[in-house]
Amino acid sequence: MTKYLSKELIIGVLAGLLFIPFLGNVHLFDWDEINFAECAREMYINKDYGRVYINFMPFWEKPPLFFWLQVVSMHIFGVNDFAARFPNAVCGIVTLITIFQIGKRLYGEIFGIIWALVFAGSILPQLYFHSGIIDPWFNLFIFLSLYFYIVYFWKKENYLLTGYIGNKWFFILYSGIFLGLALITKGPAALLIFGLTVGLRWAFLKFRIYFSVGEILVFLISIASISMLWYGYEYFKNGSWFIKEFLKYNFRLFSTQDAGHGGFPGYHFVVLLVGCFPASLFFIHGHYLKISERQHLNDLKVHLVILFWVVLILFSIVQSKIVHYSSLCYFPLTFIASLSVFHIYNGDNQMPKWLKFSILIQGILIATVVFLFPFIAQDKPLLAKLFSKDAFALANLETKVDWLGWEWFPGAFAIFVVLVSFFLFAYNKYKTGISVLFGGNSLLIVLILWAFIGKIEAYTQGTAVDFFKSLADIDCYVLVHNYKSFAPYYYARVKAQNRPRNVKKGNASESNFKWTDSLLLSPNTRKDVYVLTKFNRKDGLERYPELTMLWEKNGWVAYMRKKPKK
Repeated sequence: MTKYLSKELIIGVLAGLLFIPFLGNVHLFDWDEINFAECAREMYINKDYGRVYINFMPFWEKPPLFFWLQVVSMHIFGVNDFAARFPNAVCGIVTLITIFQIGKRLYGEIFGIIWALVFAGSILPQLYFHSGIIDPWFNLFIFLSLYFYIVYFWKKENYLLTGYIGNKWFFILYSGIFLGLALITKGPAALLIFGLTVGLRWAFLKFRIYFSVGEILVFLISIASISMLWYGYEYFKNGSWFIKEFLKYNFRLFSTQDAGHGGFPGYHFVVLLVGCFPASLFFIHGHYLKISERQHLNDLKVHLVILFWVVLILFSIVQSKIVHYSSLCYFPLTFIASLSVFHIYNGDNQMPKWLKFSILIQGILIATVVFLFPFIAQDKPLLAKLFSKDAFALANLETKVDWLGWEWFPGAFAIFVVLVSFFLFAYNKYKTGISVLFGGNSLLIVLILWAFIGKIEAYTQGTAVDFFKSLADIDCYVLVHNYKSFAPYYYARVKAQNRPRNVKKGNASESNFKWTDSLLLSPNTRKDVYVLTKFNRKDGLERYPELTMLWEKNGWVAYMRKKPKK
């Protein structure tokens, strides 16, 4: 038992060292990170944990579970960027320990360690544990729900299992509990993904009935008992309006582009191929690899392959194309990649030449981009050509950013890792090569976050965020004009009394521009008004002669209107 726990402890400590440092060194990014942190901040201020608000108006786009986690974090660390991201660092630690435990039960301890290493050593799967978005917890809950359902199926089919104590009722109960948690984390997409995956697997079994009415009831009751913690509370306290709007919003996401996030149909294929390097290449190899003669192991692979393609195809169809929409694919992708790595590591399979050279070519391309980035970012004439059609981005580049001269190091490190691992693979030193490739890649992501992310944030939104932060202790109204942002609410630390009284019930993210008009036109404005806009989106502000320009810099323009004298 001591030895078993020590492996968990080592993985947990290493995961913490990867995910926790530097969480608060960079401002949260608009929209999602700031949006969610502001929801949590307003819960923290209001102590109203049953409903989600933005700018102290109902915000129906997300359920509250992730915000509850952020509120707990804010109670511990205060209201700050570190606290907003800390829950996902915890999720990263929990995820790596969980997949180690699952992998150990399936194939042994070595496989569990490999799966944790592959997950942590792939770009996007690790990157999201440094963020303040909802998806890491949402994905973990769906994966665990499906995993417990699969074990329930094995118990029903009387597969010979080791390491699985408990009967079928235990596993179907826990499957429902985790699906219920997913429902109050991000919403009904969890049911759709789970239902499509299980339904397709059932179709492959020619719709053979293997579940009883009692088992279905236990599953449904466990889902309801968890999800009703919020849905039921909201309905009985406030009626059906909020839930109706929440459901309409979620269904609308599948048919329309959200906030201009469009993309081509193959968007998520590219995201996973590039963003999940190097696991994505081992996934291709493992996708077609015959793994085991044992029934339950082959069944697990079938379920996870189905999950992968359900998520990938579903969100390729959805009109909104955002990187993290396909992030649930990270679990099946890294599992199947780990099967490939495991069999190569054990000497059961040789690494094919196409895989070795694919790792070399893709790795060198990614590493070269990382290496050249700091040089390109400081080459103003080149950037002027690249952004010649985007006046705002070009103006952002005037932001004063301190480059220290060592930012090329992560790229050089990445090139070194790829070349060394390729050399080791070429001489069939697979164990060392795998450790160098995935271990080095996990460190590379931390180096990139340390070297680049703060500078990217400074260019893209740093000027705006600094302006909002300067207003945090001032009793005033803070607005944006002709663009959408959650930054003024969070960084100006807007309070309930700092929102217009004449704004009717609605969703804050949809009413922002109306507030601009209502405040700037009203002769009864009770506070000073500050407005920020982009220099190429000032149209309409000329209608307000009371506005005084404070400054224009780095593509942003700030205005102020003094409250009318009585």
